[in-house]
Formats: sequence, structure tokens, C-alpha cells
Amino acid sequence: MVHGQYLEDDGRARPAEQDGPSRRGDALATGGTPPSSRRRHDPGRRERLIDVALGVIAEYGVAGTTHRRVAAAADVPLGSMTYHFAGMDDLLHAAFTRLAGRTADVFDTVLSRADTVEEAGDAVVGLITGTTLNASETMLASLELYALAARRPEFRTITDAWMARSREALHAHFDPQTALMLDALIEGTTLHRALSLDPMSVSTVRTAVERIIRP
Repeated sequence: MVHGQYLEDDGRARPAEQDGPSRRGDALATGGTPPSSRRRHDPGRRERLIDVALGVIAEYGVAGTTHRRVAAAADVPLGSMTYHFAGMDDLLHAAFTRLAGRTADVFDTVLSRADTVEEAGDAVVGLITGTTLNASETMLASLELYALAARRPEFRTITDAWMARSREALHAHFDPQTALMLDALIEGTTLHRALSLDPMSVSTVRTAVERIIRP
């Protein structure tokens, strides 16, 4: 932001939104809430922007994600983006960290229900073939993260932490080496099924899991 202006995504400047007397007066005259008051009473805005950003990333890709597009999808002023995030990298890091955390939470929840190795194996099959990891928005956002991390090592801290949490959930039922192999199987097979015109059947997935846990 320059004095009295915000920079647009194309680099051009526009006047910053003002909360001056005329805007406050208009809001009060119509029985509304002054803009500054709305901001003060929207403590969850940053969290909401992160969620909205994930949807924008899934729909338009990282290359098509801009502050303006996220702000429009969240129905907030463009200035909210520069207020809550230092830049696009900050927004992307926050969004992908949330994606990884939510997916790892699913691993924790699903695997915590298993009491035996057999049940844990069934849980792994369910993770690969179920709807949670294969939901369109989750899969598309995940693919965007993989591509970004492949190009920019600083984003690999997110994928590395994600894999570590997945293996930790698997460690509750399997030795470290088996957990590592299962984690790779889950990741690779989920992608294989998502991208194939003839996805691997559930029975084949089950066979693959059983060959790892019962070599």
C-alpha cells in the first residue's frame, strides 16, 4: 500500500477505502454499521479468508489465485488481504498449511478407531478409496501444493510436516518401516485412482495394503 492507495494485482494503484465521516455518516443514516465497526467485530476474518483461498486455489490453481479474487469470493474489501497477509506467499502458506492439517486430522481420526492391525489395514483401504481424500476440492488443492512444493523448496516444509503427521498416525499400529511404506502407498494410490481413466479397484487396493502389512 502506498499513501492513500492500494496496489491492484496488476500493479496499478487505486484509492484506499476510507472510513471517514462521509462513509460513517452514510452507514449511520441508513441504520447500518460503520465499516470500521464491522472490521472490529469480524475477528475470524483471517481464518475465513484462508478457507476461501483454498477454494479459489482449487478452482483457479495457484497461478490464477490473486488477492482480488480471494477478496471477491469472501465478499470483503481488497484491503483486508494486505491487512491480514504479508503477500501472496503468506496467503498460500497459510492455505496449504490448513489443507495439510485438516487431512492429517482425518488420518488421526480414522486410524484412532482401529484396535487391531486388521482394522488399521481396513482403515488404510478406506482412506485410499473413500471420499475424504478424494473430494474434488481437496484433491485439486493437494495437486497444486505438490506442484508448488516441487518448484519451490520453501513450501516443502508443509508437505514434509504433512507426511510426518501421517506416519505418526500409522505408527500407532505399524512399525516405522511399514508405516513409511503405507504412507507412500496412500499418497501414490490416491493420486493414481484420481488421475486414471480406469481407477484401481477397491479389491486391488486391499491386496496392496495386505501385502505390505503381511509380507
